[in-house]
Formats: sequence, C-alpha cells, structure tokens
Amino acid sequence: MNAPRLRTVSRSQGNNLALKSGAVSPRGYELDFEEVPVLVQAFRRMVRDLEFDVSEMALTTYLTARAHGVPFTALPVFLVRGFHHGAILRLEGSDVRGPQDLAGRRVGVNRGYTVTTGVWARSILQDEHGLDLSSVTWVLSGDEHVESYRPPANVVSAPAGRSLTDLLRSGALDAVIGVEPDGPDLVPLLSDAVEAGPRALQQRGIFPINHLIVVRDDLLAAHPDLGADVFEAFARSKHLYVDRLLADEIQEPTTTDRMYRHVADLTGADPLPYGIEPNRVVLEHLLRSAVDQRILDRTVELDELFAPGTRDLIA
Repeated sequence: MNAPRLRTVSRSQGNNLALKSGAVSPRGYELDFEEVPVLVQAFRRMVRDLEFDVSEMALTTYLTARAHGVPFTALPVFLVRGFHHGAILRLEGSDVRGPQDLAGRRVGVNRGYTVTTGVWARSILQDEHGLDLSSVTWVLSGDEHVESYRPPANVVSAPAGRSLTDLLRSGALDAVIGVEPDGPDLVPLLSDAVEAGPRALQQRGIFPINHLIVVRDDLLAAHPDLGADVFEAFARSKHLYVDRLLADEIQEPTTTDRMYRHVADLTGADPLPYGIEPNRVVLEHLLRSAVDQRILDRTVELDELFAPGTRDLIA
C-alpha cells in the first residue's frame, strides 16, 4: 500500500535537502514537493487558498494568518534564520546618519508591513536604538498576504511603478528595509551592522527566526501523529546538514552556510535548534514586537501557536 502523499512546498536549503532528495521522509507519509521559484508566492497561495498540505511559511505571516482564522498550524521547525541589522539601508551622503534621524521620516519596506524581515528590523530600531516607531511613516512596495489585515495609520503604499530604491534616491524616502542594494550609494544605516547581529545573539540570545513549517488543520485533526512525524523527518534532515556543516564537508558553502557555522562557533551549539523551548526567548521577543508594531492586537500564548504533539519536541 502506497503511503499518503502530502503536497509540500519548501525551497531547497541545507537543512531540508535530505527531505527533498527523498533520503529522509516522514513515517507513513511521502512529501510531494512542488517547486515555487519565488517562495513568497507559495506563502500567499497557502494563506489565501490552502493550496498545500505542508508549507514553509514566514513567521509573522503565520502569526497574522492565525490571528485572522486561516486554518493551518505551525510545527516548531525553524527552517530559516538570519541577522537583520544590515537590512536597513540609507543613501550615502544623506543627512540620515543613524536610527534617531528616522523620526518624522519616511522609510520604505519591501512588500508588506507584516513581512518578517521588516518586523525584525523595526524591532532593532526600537529595542536597540530607542526609535519611536509611531514617529515614522512606513511606505510599502506591495500588499499583505493576509488580505483582511489592516496596518496602522502610519503605514502607506508607495506610488505605483516606482521602486523603493528609486524613491530613496529621489528623496521621497529616507531609508529602506529589506531590499538588495543595487549600487554603492546604498549603505547600511547601522555602521556596525555586521557585528551587531552576533553581538545581540551573545548578549541576549537573539538569533532571529524567519521561516517555519505549517500544516493544514484538517490533516492534523484527521491524523493526530502527523505533526510529530513531520517534525521528526525535518529534524533528521537538519541533523544531517549540521553534521556536515560542522565537519567542514560542504564543498562550496553559501553565505548562509558560513553564517550558520559562525553561529555554531560563537555558541558552541546547534545553530538551527528546532522545538519551542530552545527558541522561547527569540519567539517571545518576536511576539512582543508583533504586538508593539500592531500586527497582533493582543498577546498570545506561545505554546498554543504550535500543533499538539509537537510542543515538547526538541531537535
């Protein structure tokens, strides 16, 4: 008898390569991966139409979707992490020299207000540099995945047909978040951006989470062990990757591989821990930021965000 096939989307990355190759699979199931070249389009398809059974998902998109009743639930499988101090760019030579200079200014945000990189970047501006986020007008280049979400009054849309970098160079914006610099005139707002992320990790335990895994609620209800089985498969795949990473067996390491190795060297631990407990500090920090930034209208109990049967799992 063939195992049930779960329509799945997740981009190829070190910690899920064994799953995508078929070397690892969940007990009793097969993950039928669909390739979506622009991953954020898969997020939107999942949020709006529940197109997949198992899906990679941006963390704050998940929080927003859950708050608006979208019927899927996360597993504490944290596929993507990164530092965001360098995600805030200014125009070299402008009078914006640091975070406090953004008060009363206009800052572009790539795509939507609830995009996870933007949330982490704004939390850096507020928590590490004391910027009053309500004093800034946030200018979006796109719309929200969760159509029913309504942002605060100081969030507006960019003019149609203009890129955020064009608007920055023209003086219509004073900084931008979450865009790739397309010229040497775009420089990090934070002069110590490279060092600041690892420093926040060492001092406060903050290694930001960007993406996790979600599963449709009807499947979790019909198959009570599904969440744990999928978690266990992702964990086995991740351990294979981390073992190779720490043994210097990755022949052509990417920038992401090098970042995870640096984190492992700094902490002496697995750079990609799965499970609620080893990530509680980071997750609770993001939840507070989501409330502060009016993405969520109230605090939520962290454990309730994750599927029963997975809340005590650690890998």
